[in-house]
Amino acid sequence: MMNFLKIINASIGYSEPLISDINTSLELGEVCLLMGNNGIGKTTLIKSILGQNKLLNGEISINGKSIQTLNPNEIASKIAIVFSKSEIPENYTVTDLISLGKYIHYPYYFKLNEKDKTEIDEIIDQLNLTQFRSKKLAELSDGNLQKAFIGRALAQNSPFIILDEPTTHLDEENKLMILSLIRNLAKNENKLILFSSHDWRLAKEFSDKIWWLKNRKLTSGIAEEVILSNPELITPKILEFNPNFRPPEIDAPNLEKEMMFSFLQKNFSADLQKFKLTFQNDQWELKMGNFCDNYHTFSDVKQSLQFLINSGDTEH
Repeated sequence: MMNFLKIINASIGYSEPLISDINTSLELGEVCLLMGNNGIGKTTLIKSILGQNKLLNGEISINGKSIQTLNPNEIASKIAIVFSKSEIPENYTVTDLISLGKYIHYPYYFKLNEKDKTEIDEIIDQLNLTQFRSKKLAELSDGNLQKAFIGRALAQNSPFIILDEPTTHLDEENKLMILSLIRNLAKNENKLILFSSHDWRLAKEFSDKIWWLKNRKLTSGIAEEVILSNPELITPKILEFNPNFRPPEIDAPNLEKEMMFSFLQKNFSADLQKFKLTFQNDQWELKMGNFCDNYHTFSDVKQSLQFLINSGDTEH
């Protein structure tokens, strides 16, 4: 199968490269999750794929044609885009916005035919926006506004859809709905989907591939293989934001250790170095001198520590 999107030896950025030596590809029917910290180059990469940012080096091709040789209408016929921040057209309703996706196929003065209108209605229903179809965009919640912009991209009927942080303003139920919709579009309608997300632990469940931007490089591959090959993505991390905090010794698996450290750091300014906490058999064992007891909840640990600190009794 021919790669629909192909990036060869590409460097992207402005006066200096943000990401260098990109070599990767994606096929129709695939879902790819784009990951990376803010400012690392995710949006710049997206704009480079759209031909909006000139490459510093290398080539990007869409369906075998260099992106630099395609005019805006040709690009729009192949790629639909939803940015995380989009300007709201004044006085437009949900139906008006989603209908705009159809006008890449017609001059602006054409009327949509009945097939187009039916498809727009189906998209509105699919996105659970039925009750808002005649509502002005300015009156929508952030979540429903985001879904309306996604609807416009779906109406465009392009084989490749790019979504920049599509679930940012959505609650858990709507995140799952959008991510399921993304995957169904790829698999049932043979579309290529590239989307960025900070909520990658959830998003990976719907992704075939991952593009991970770090240290000016792009790592790509099967989602699970990229994660397993980069332990920092799944290894819990102790964050020390209070320089005066003196933690106890914590003997626990990484995740439980991180959670206990976080809990204690937020709740204690006292020196806890004389204590030891051990997690085993789904409970916490607290020791200090001759004192030893077991607790099932963080609240119980907190209460016991406060009592021992306030009593000043370190041996009983």
